[in-house]
Amino acid sequence: MTDEQQEDAVGDKDQSMVAKMVGLGVTLAAAWVVQKAIDTAWEKTRGHKPPQADSTDEDIKFSEVAAAAVITGALVALSRVVATRGTARLVGRATR
Repeated sequence: MTDEQQEDAVGDKDQSMVAKMVGLGVTLAAAWVVQKAIDTAWEKTRGHKPPQADSTDEDIKFSEVAAAAVITGALVALSRVVATRGTARLVGRATR
């Protein structure tokens, strides 16, 4: 392997690491935004914040906890997919 090929390989690894870090940041930010949106929507429609999965409050029905978990899980997972794909697409364009 020539010196130039080795430098290219190191540069690719650096770009890959940067892409992973950016992707992680975007994914975390997207999940946070979705969680805040869910909290706001739930509070407006139900009059209180969504129950936590580990809540032991007797006033909260299991069906409400389950609904909150399903909605939150699905939307956060979807936001992660969108953020990951969007970041990969953006990095792909930047490296061309």
